[in-house]
Amino acid sequence: MKKLALLFAAFVISAALSVPAHAAPLTFKFAGQSPPDHQATVTMKAMAKEIEKGTNGRVVLKVYPAGQLGNYSLIMEEMARGTVDMACMSVATDLDPQLEMTYANGFATSYAAAKKALNPDAWFTKKIDSILNKLGVKLIGSYVEGFIGIASVKELKEPLNPKVDKGVLTRVPNMASYLLGAKAMGFRPITIPYPDVYQSLQTGVCDAADGYPTAAAYTILGDVIKYWYATNYSIEYLGFMVSDKSWKKLSKEDQKVFISVAKKYTNKSIENAEKEDNKYMELMKKKGIKVFKYSEKELKPLRDACVGTWEPLGKSGTGVELMKEFKKNLGNL
Repeated sequence: MKKLALLFAAFVISAALSVPAHAAPLTFKFAGQSPPDHQATVTMKAMAKEIEKGTNGRVVLKVYPAGQLGNYSLIMEEMARGTVDMACMSVATDLDPQLEMTYANGFATSYAAAKKALNPDAWFTKKIDSILNKLGVKLIGSYVEGFIGIASVKELKEPLNPKVDKGVLTRVPNMASYLLGAKAMGFRPITIPYPDVYQSLQTGVCDAADGYPTAAAYTILGDVIKYWYATNYSIEYLGFMVSDKSWKKLSKEDQKVFISVAKKYTNKSIENAEKEDNKYMELMKKKGIKVFKYSEKELKPLRDACVGTWEPLGKSGTGVELMKEFKKNLGNL
C-alpha cells in the first residue's frame, strides 16, 4: 500500500513538472518626449495596447511621456545600451551626423508626399534604419506631428519667392539643415534656444520663428504672433525606435506584430497631422492671426530652393554621397 502511495505521489509530481510554465511577459520601457495629453503620447498608448494584444500578452509596453526617462539624445544612448527598450522621439544627430538627413528641408511639401516618403518600405525609412543599426537602434516606423511653417510678428515680403529677402530676422534651430534652408528661402537667420523664442518675438530680438509645426506655433507662440505661413518646408518628425538588444529578445512572430502596428500608426499619424494642422490654422484665425495656406504648386519655388541646400548639407558633415542618394530618391516626390 505504501509503495502504491509513493508511486502515485511520484506520478502527480512528474505530471505537475511536465506542464509548461507560462513565461513572465517582457516589459518594455517606451520613452516619449511629448506631454501626456499630446497626440503622440495618445498614439504611444494605443500602440502599447495593440502590441500587448497582438503578442497575446507576451510583451507589455510601459509608456513614459514628457521626457520622464530623459531627452532624445540621452534616450538614443540608453537604447544603444538596452536600458530603454523603445521610443517615440526626435532622431538625435549627436551620435552620427548622417542622421541630420532626417531634418533636410524640402523633401515633402504635401501629406501625400510625406506618406510616400515615410512608408516603412521606402528608401528614407530604410536608410535611417541602416544608420541607426550601427548605433544599436532599429527604426520600425515614423510619427509625423505636422508640417513646419513660419510664425511671424511682421508680414513677410513675397513669402513664396526665395530670391526676395523676407524682411524679417528669423529664429532657426541651430542645425545646418535649418540654417541652410532658411537662407535659401530668403530669411535672415538667428539661432535662439527653444525656450527663449516667445520672449525674443515679444521683445523684438527676432521677428519670426522657423522650426515650429502648426500646433506648437499656436499653443506656444499664439499670443505673440500675428502671421502664420504654411510653407511646409519641413516635417516635425519622430521615429518609432527600438533598442537592438530589446529587439533580439522578441520572437520573429512578435517582431512582426511590432512592425505591423508601427506601419499602421505611421500612416495614421500622417492622416491625423493633416487634420491637426487644419484644426490649429482655424484656431489661429479665430485668435486673429492671419493665416496663409498654399498649394503644392505654389510651394514649388521654395521646395526647389530647399532641394538646392542638400549638397551643401552633405558637405557640412551629413555626407556628400548620402545626400546625392537622398536627392536621387526624394528629389522628385
